[in-house]
Amino acid sequence: MLPFTCILVICILGPFSSFGRAAFSLSLPHQHPHPESVVHDVQRRLNVSISRRQALSVSQKDQCLTGNPIDDCWRCDPNWYNNRQRLADCSIGFGQGTLGGKGGRVYTVVDSSDNDVANPKPGTLRHAVIQDEPLWIIFSTNMVIKLKHELIFNSFKTVDGRGVTVHVTGNGCITLQYVSHVIIHNIHVHHCKPSGNADIASSPTHVGWRGRSDGDGISIFSSQKIWIDHCALSYCTDGLIDAIMGSTGITISNNYFSHHNEVMLLGHDDRHLADSGMQVTIAFNHFGEALVQRMPRCRLGYIHVVNNDFTAWEMYAIGGSANPTINSQGNRYTAPVDPNAKEVTKRVDTDEREWASWNWRTEGDLMVNGAYFVPSGADVSPQYAKASSIQPKSAAFIQQLTFTAGVFGESSEETGSYTYPGYTGDTVPSGTGTTTTGSSGPTDDGNFFGMIFGSGAAPSPTPPALTSMASTFLSLLIILILYSITNQGALPPLLSLLLL
Repeated sequence: MLPFTCILVICILGPFSSFGRAAFSLSLPHQHPHPESVVHDVQRRLNVSISRRQALSVSQKDQCLTGNPIDDCWRCDPNWYNNRQRLADCSIGFGQGTLGGKGGRVYTVVDSSDNDVANPKPGTLRHAVIQDEPLWIIFSTNMVIKLKHELIFNSFKTVDGRGVTVHVTGNGCITLQYVSHVIIHNIHVHHCKPSGNADIASSPTHVGWRGRSDGDGISIFSSQKIWIDHCALSYCTDGLIDAIMGSTGITISNNYFSHHNEVMLLGHDDRHLADSGMQVTIAFNHFGEALVQRMPRCRLGYIHVVNNDFTAWEMYAIGGSANPTINSQGNRYTAPVDPNAKEVTKRVDTDEREWASWNWRTEGDLMVNGAYFVPSGADVSPQYAKASSIQPKSAAFIQQLTFTAGVFGESSEETGSYTYPGYTGDTVPSGTGTTTTGSSGPTDDGNFFGMIFGSGAAPSPTPPALTSMASTFLSLLIILILYSITNQGALPPLLSLLLL
């Protein structure tokens, strides 16, 4: 009884100590033990793509290569549609290795209806995504799929909207719950509304009662190895993308976000320690017009925000609580006109004495129209000291890396201004003004990623020794008290000998 009681008390008090947080630091499947190595791998891949483009002639550059390592991985093949599954080899960051339906058969959606959510009709998207086998799902023609209720995925699925225009909208939208290896590519997701209180199929053999959903565009719940790429998301009731409850191994890339309040939530709540293992890469996205906040809003975890274009925001761009690690590299932040909303960052409901030790770093981020990022954490890390500041051509790189964000075949402007029924809001003006960069440093023409990133990074903070010792002492003291209570006031034998 005593060991169980001690463990129970420590688990209860764990969230209030660094000792408790450390105990959960490597608890999730697919969590990478060395997140910095994933960051450096993204850098390496970007270096290779940009340097390859730099070596080409002007005429060759216009044909294909952009320097975006994801797109350059497959788009230069003129017969890509005959080898669609090549896409699964192109992910980067924490979602690298997401298989989707690779190796499975191709399933062609020929019917846009969603009439029976408990017994989906063959040929519909719902029938495809619930199958137990790996599937690479494509579409026979342009479609608007208006969902009756949330679309619940099974594992090992790729939804590939290349070559056609596909809209997923309506009730519930996309739910990834307790699944792994899902790729969602090149579709529109918009106007998603809460729904539920219905029996919904989640596999060919399981139909279960579902409560009311939040109305997220894409909801990721206790899932791993998820890659969302080249989608356009807007106008949903809750978040455009939410990842919670211990989800990890996620890459969100090349998407266009617009017309929304709370864009992206990463982490369930401040006390859910499993989210400390969340690892998410947010790369090459365009955060476009009429966005307010949460790009993303993070709790716990390690979030790598790299080479995104933030057009504007109304409140803030990146927010967080409960000590998440935020690594912001080579992004362009364009502040709104409002003089009270120039700050990129926001620590949510947290005193500065607490967040001063959080590891939030900015490297080579391009600050436009008075935008500024408030970093925090430990001192400058030697591993980033060689990274030079943004040069004028670095801004061109950001434009170059994100100009295809959103659904292929549509420019960002077309994706952002697409007329969806039911919207009557105004757009957020993207201010213009002076441009500032990070700290200056030496230029290395052989390292194009270095030209994008500036110096001034901080390593992951090491918990102070005093705090660690205090947490350990507190845990031992609790065990001692429980032992004494359980044994009618008697002290442990070893402690009794020490006190004699």
